[in-house]
Amino acid sequence: MKLKIVFALFFISTLSGFSQEFSKPVDFLTFINKEQELIAKSTWKYTSAVAHSKSARRIDATRKQLIKSIQSSKKKITDIKNGYNGDTEYQTKIVQYLDFCEKSINEEYDKIINMQEVAEQSYDAMEAYLMMRDLVNKKIDEENDKAELAFKEFALKYNITITNQESELSKKIAISGKVFDYHTALYLIFFKTNITDLNLSLAIEKKDLGAIQQNASALLLYAEEGLEKIKAIQPYSNDSSMLTATKKCLEFYKKEAETFVPKIVDFYMFNEKFENARKSMENKSAKDRTKEEIDSYNGMVKQVNKEIENYNKMNSANFQEKSTVVNTWNSTGDNFISKHVPAN
Repeated sequence: MKLKIVFALFFISTLSGFSQEFSKPVDFLTFINKEQELIAKSTWKYTSAVAHSKSARRIDATRKQLIKSIQSSKKKITDIKNGYNGDTEYQTKIVQYLDFCEKSINEEYDKIINMQEVAEQSYDAMEAYLMMRDLVNKKIDEENDKAELAFKEFALKYNITITNQESELSKKIAISGKVFDYHTALYLIFFKTNITDLNLSLAIEKKDLGAIQQNASALLLYAEEGLEKIKAIQPYSNDSSMLTATKKCLEFYKKEAETFVPKIVDFYMFNEKFENARKSMENKSAKDRTKEEIDSYNGMVKQVNKEIENYNKMNSANFQEKSTVVNTWNSTGDNFISKHVPAN
């Protein structure tokens, strides 16, 4: 979540208050800027809720509050008659900007939320969801840059001196954007293996040897690719927790593909061989069964019981290790965002 509805600019002169009768251009500019500061505060509340709250209701409530804040400020700015002494160019550009922000947060984010519901079904769906989210954020950033340019042009037009000092609020929003970007980069690496492992588990459940081997090969490939990618990623602000958690997951998936899956395949192949032998024995009458066949079958019965016991132990151990690394990754990701996105 990276909304940048905030100007990183301050006026040199400060005003205690005024009506919409603007005697000076700086009054007009300050009035609009104060409305945008209110929107920025609502934006920050939404960003902070996403970072620090587990409540979907609270997050959506802050999003709706942000929309109301935009609507309220847009109305106040729209209601200004004749802009500043008949010059409505800056006023019009800001209203257009706020229109765009309202539509994006209200409509486009609804689309993103709908995409999020199916995103975890496949890597392509997750990638499409993240690309859509980033595209909306990029468009908002581009429109923000246009509005900021209009701000500077109005100031220059009326010889208003401004400073480029960044506000504390804009710093927080900028920091949050970097934190979410960092988390997303590692999440995609993790998710690519995680969703492949899910497909592998489904194939194992169905005892589909072809699908098992296909997904295991893909899992090994993605795990090795991921391990190479994270070598180029530096810790965030000396915090390597996300890198460590991601590496452990990738190492587990690599080990699973290389050691666990071959044993699963061997077990299913032996089990298939045993089932064929059982059916062969059942299809013969007792008098037609040779001593060698009986001895061979009885030996397979003992072996299959042992193999089943080994399989259950191996499967349980694999599941427990997987649960540990995945749960650790999820908790590490939550803690990372909570730690690095300012709380207030």
